[in-house]
Amino acid sequence: MSQPSTAPAAPAIPAGPRVPEAVQRRRWAILGVLMLSLLIVVLDNSILNVAVRTIAAPAPTGIGATQSELEWAINSYTLVFAGLLFTSGLLGDRLGRKKVLLFGITVFGLGSAFSGSPGELIAYRAVMGFGAAFVMPATLAVLMNVFRRDEQPKAIGIWAGSVGLAIAIGPITGGLLLEHFWWGSIFLVNVPVVLLALALMVWLVPDSRDPRPGRVDVPGVLLSVVGLVLLVYGIIRGGELADFTDVTVLAPVLGGLAVLVGFVLHERRSDHPAIDMSYFRKPAFSAAVAAIALVFFALMGVTFFSAFYLQSVRGYTALESGLLLLPLAVAQMAFAPAPGSSSSASAPGPCAPPACCSSPSASPPSPSSTPPPRSGSSKSSSSSRARAWRTSCRR
Repeated sequence: MSQPSTAPAAPAIPAGPRVPEAVQRRRWAILGVLMLSLLIVVLDNSILNVAVRTIAAPAPTGIGATQSELEWAINSYTLVFAGLLFTSGLLGDRLGRKKVLLFGITVFGLGSAFSGSPGELIAYRAVMGFGAAFVMPATLAVLMNVFRRDEQPKAIGIWAGSVGLAIAIGPITGGLLLEHFWWGSIFLVNVPVVLLALALMVWLVPDSRDPRPGRVDVPGVLLSVVGLVLLVYGIIRGGELADFTDVTVLAPVLGGLAVLVGFVLHERRSDHPAIDMSYFRKPAFSAAVAAIALVFFALMGVTFFSAFYLQSVRGYTALESGLLLLPLAVAQMAFAPAPGSSSSASAPGPCAPPACCSSPSASPPSPSSTPPPRSGSSKSSSSSRARAWRTSCRR
């Protein structure tokens, strides 16, 4: 008598590396430290938005910065931050995320402590952007390593809510400081918070790195930096001239796009890519990344423009302008954890797409949770890990 046929068993889903018990017990305290680090970075930009009018005033109220100098005080930060964000995530995977996080916060704090003229303000804002580029991806990468798979969506939602908190308290804090102290206080306020964050990081945050990072994709890293810097510079230049058809705008924009196309082509052909471009073949992942980019592009633009409009056109003070931006920040804090909750409810598997794949530093599950691969080329082993990771994300 024939036996009834049975369906083949589904392939096992990687469960990810086991979180040590000591780390698991203090995971929410670690999340608080990570949020504090992220809050400093975002808060500084939201404070500066309400301070530009004061900085432009003649001494002793401000430093008499011109419109162009004010723009570059903001844009120097953005240019350095955008150019190094991807690269800093890769360095964190190789050198250690805690080390990179401590380095970034330290550099950010040093940049906050000095500025006395428009030129110095521009230079030290670039230093702060350099430090911030190491902070943001490292915070998310550490979060992915201290929370279990089923808790990651909720933790990521709370982490994202700290952006809304910074947007809320940044303009209000800036307004209070400008009403009672000199303009430089909006930067010096970062220093004690940075010192507190450093102490808590050393005490609470565990270090982690990719156990098998492979070779560094030097051409890919250089192409990403050059392409992003050219593209962002072109956009900034177009805003300065109010004309995106000028040759000084089109040249860097088109050059940056061309370099980024070369980056994509190089990554597709490399046997040790800095980022696996096959992730973007999944419509849900590509749509989520595009949506996040557009939302933050619009959010940062609206908050920056609103600060100018409310003070220069409507005549509100810096504090009043900060209070008027409060509803935007409250909505950000209220709705940020919602995606994490819905993701965990609908897809309780080991991966919560797209959050677990959305950062360069958020590496796939550690190979330590699976048997070590047999000896072979790095290309075949990395391809196997990538296929396993994509399978877990699809499931």
